[in-house]
Amino acid sequence: MKGTVGELGEFGLIDRLTSRLTTTPAVRLGPGDDAAVVAAPDRRVVASTDLLLEGRHFRRDWSTAYDVGRKSAAQNLADIAAMGAVPTALLLGLVVPAQLPVTWAAELMDGIRDEAQVAGAAVVGGDVVRGDSITVAITALGDLRGHEPVTRSGAHPGDIVAYTGWLGWSAAGHAVLSRGFRSPRAFVEAHRRPEPPYHAGPAAAGLGATAMTDVSDGLVADLGHIAQASTVRIDLRSGLVDIPSQMSDIGQAVGIDPLQWVFTGGEDHAIVATFPPDVKLPARWKVIGEVLGPSAQPQVTVDGAPWTGDGGWDHFGDAET
Repeated sequence: MKGTVGELGEFGLIDRLTSRLTTTPAVRLGPGDDAAVVAAPDRRVVASTDLLLEGRHFRRDWSTAYDVGRKSAAQNLADIAAMGAVPTALLLGLVVPAQLPVTWAAELMDGIRDEAQVAGAAVVGGDVVRGDSITVAITALGDLRGHEPVTRSGAHPGDIVAYTGWLGWSAAGHAVLSRGFRSPRAFVEAHRRPEPPYHAGPAAAGLGATAMTDVSDGLVADLGHIAQASTVRIDLRSGLVDIPSQMSDIGQAVGIDPLQWVFTGGEDHAIVATFPPDVKLPARWKVIGEVLGPSAQPQVTVDGAPWTGDGGWDHFGDAET
């Protein structure tokens, strides 16, 4: 059996990867033709795309190929859920060096496939190209199922701000890994393999969410997009945020206030949304602030004051993760 991608060749690699895939009823024509065919009963397709670069978004000494696959799929599928849509399909663009072991590429595909299955979607096609380092590019598609998309521009003064999922866990895990440790394992795994609450996006739309996003670049930064699009001020209350005891322990060990991770740590892909004040939220949602305004200076404040810490992830300003 050929051991590297270069030895296997482009079409051999494609065959090896596609042989590992599963499908769903929404996929009318999967990999193997010029393009895939995916059912779109709503006649509107929600689409999102993202990239993961080796050394920038993942490290092979920190994460397995399977971890990278799960993570790359999750961050795209979370964007679909954050629009209030149900994920249906993924397309994969893969750049790999010729000397990469075939097993690494296969395990990557297993991770992408399995994360897609968690969200109810399937991988339907893509492309592979030779390059100097690994790049994983994924495009995700979703179905609104007859509902209107929940955008960033609908927040109203008086709305409450609530989230579901994890906040700060990935950033805490990154801090642990950066210091050469591998525990507490829950936080390390949160960084390697996030678990977005996919079901919460469409559910929030059904509850009347007025604006919504996933937390990919940090809570303050991502809510800042909602504040700007809705021309409001969003005020977060630090006393409403739950800090797990182990996260506090990590913060004490590395000299970082864990609130910094909660407010600016990205890649957990929690769902955060604004809701009318009289909405009855399920227990999995945690209210952490309110919408004020309208505001001539849309922004996110914490306890009534501008946030003075880091603003969150910036692809052109931050170090590798």
